[in-house]
Amino acid sequence: MDEIRRLDFALEGVLFQQLSRMPCAHYSSNNLKEDEYLALEDFLLTAANGLWHAFWHKGKPLPYFVSCPYDRGSKFYTVEKAISRGRLNRLCGAALMINNNGNLYAHWDNVVNFVLFKQDIRNGKDFGFSHSVICEALFYAVRILLSRSLSKSNTVKSNNVFVSVLDSKYGGIVKLSGDLGKLEIDLNSSYQSIADWIMCHAEVSISPVDRIWNKLGNVNWVDLGTMQLLLAIFNSIIQWNGPPRKSMASISGNHSLRLEKRRVESRIVESENPPVPCHNYNNHDVEMTEVEHENNQNLASRGSRLKLSQSDIVLLEDYDQGLQSFQIQEVREDGNGLFYIVVSDDYPSHLLNLYTGVHTFRLEPSWQDMKLWYQVQRQTKVLKIFKEQGISSKHLPEIIATGRIVHSGLCEKQYSKGRCHNTWCGTPMLVMCPAGEPVSSIVAHNGPFSAEETVRCCRDCLAALRSARIANIMHGDICPENILCVHDYQDSRKQSLFVTVSWGRAVLEDKDSPSLNLHFSSSHALQHESALKWRQKCWSKRIFQQILGEVSPLLKAFTDYVDNLCGTPYKVDYDVWLKKLNRVVDSSVEKGKMVEKVLRLKDVAESSGTSGCGNSL
Repeated sequence: MDEIRRLDFALEGVLFQQLSRMPCAHYSSNNLKEDEYLALEDFLLTAANGLWHAFWHKGKPLPYFVSCPYDRGSKFYTVEKAISRGRLNRLCGAALMINNNGNLYAHWDNVVNFVLFKQDIRNGKDFGFSHSVICEALFYAVRILLSRSLSKSNTVKSNNVFVSVLDSKYGGIVKLSGDLGKLEIDLNSSYQSIADWIMCHAEVSISPVDRIWNKLGNVNWVDLGTMQLLLAIFNSIIQWNGPPRKSMASISGNHSLRLEKRRVESRIVESENPPVPCHNYNNHDVEMTEVEHENNQNLASRGSRLKLSQSDIVLLEDYDQGLQSFQIQEVREDGNGLFYIVVSDDYPSHLLNLYTGVHTFRLEPSWQDMKLWYQVQRQTKVLKIFKEQGISSKHLPEIIATGRIVHSGLCEKQYSKGRCHNTWCGTPMLVMCPAGEPVSSIVAHNGPFSAEETVRCCRDCLAALRSARIANIMHGDICPENILCVHDYQDSRKQSLFVTVSWGRAVLEDKDSPSLNLHFSSSHALQHESALKWRQKCWSKRIFQQILGEVSPLLKAFTDYVDNLCGTPYKVDYDVWLKKLNRVVDSSVEKGKMVEKVLRLKDVAESSGTSGCGNSL
């Protein structure tokens, strides 16, 4: 029952749409047998298709087909072929078969799940199968196990098989488990040998019989009887395709989020830390007030920005993963505005960054709103390009979730990507990892970096740029605000890992500009300084290079290399400079380890010399 309950929660958002109805006595046609088998075939395909796309592959086609065994022999027919050849009356059920590279020829060793279809599975019994039905189900279960064990191409190693038993109203499951290696066959009495094996070496499990189809011939998908059948098909698919990509526990965990969303919409729960509150402003509630001129710009820049507070719970509707919840742990600010450190039950050991944007319908041509658009919508686009092209690096951020906030109250938007009159409706959000502190904030509080940290920061930034260059993407806005410092613990030593973020202003060569070898950053510097004047006063007089030379000769050499590349068609050789920087960083790490080792030995020597034992090192 616990498994069935978890499956029920996991399948809340899955649509099972059976089109062929099971005929019932009051509405049956003349072709009763045909309608029954068409409904049985449609049920099996609908169930398998829903489970496959919910747990295994959302976009890949179902790797199974349905075929029906003829009598108790080895021939299989589709329902249409059995009807055309007049052999429908000799069919005994339907089987979900594995599709081996397009080969639709059915054999017993390719049966994933078998459904025995009878006219009356209860035969007068109120709560269970008749004895004859159980015996027939065991016959087919043994046949499937024997066929799998004798097959040369079959890869299923499981010792159990599920047989679903149905009629036009009711259904249940018979499960057979056992080691066929202990089966001793007497050729003169093979059936008795199998019966002895079942009694001595096998285990038979039989479920209760429950209603499957209602009086209109529709499947009761959310009832106990059908859930038993779905669970049997689910476990059968695991035997052939391995564990699902999305576990039942993880998908069923979204039930609490859907329940929370329902409570928010109906406003029946007011907890201590409720989901993000929202106020609806109607025309008759607006009061015109006079605002001083100097505050207008500040209010305009803040008006469309969603602001969250510590401990707020945010519900996000992800485009691919459904509802997800995040709790605000900390509110931070960088050169691009506010962002949030959040936690999620799906990532219990990670701190995440959450960015809020502004809906395109509410986007105004102000510098603040455009920064929000770059930070969320455009950065999401760039990070998705990295993901689609398989580009990953510990120096690049990774998308955790992207979508729109689920606001409180009833949402009256007309279509999925639209918005209602709620102020926050459709607000885009981006959640990514890892979480860290901007370099600008660290320097402001702790002062300049040491030479070692400066070289490490430059090395990590160059590694990020190299990874992005594989996709012909250049960052275009390198500045201290857009570099996060993440603490990385290795060998019990605390090290700094630098991650380049804020890819919203990245240059996509195919669309944004002709092919160039370098782009000067940062937009922050270009906004507050004249780039040409800066180049004439600082770069041309080599002031910048001299300062870097005092930190590291290698960094000075790199700036000279970059200076020589400007205006040429040659591309930056990232690999060469990364190797040089890696050698410097690795040597400093080894030096630090040696110092720690010497200090530890010194401590041991001193403690041994004063231990009172009369011996010293």
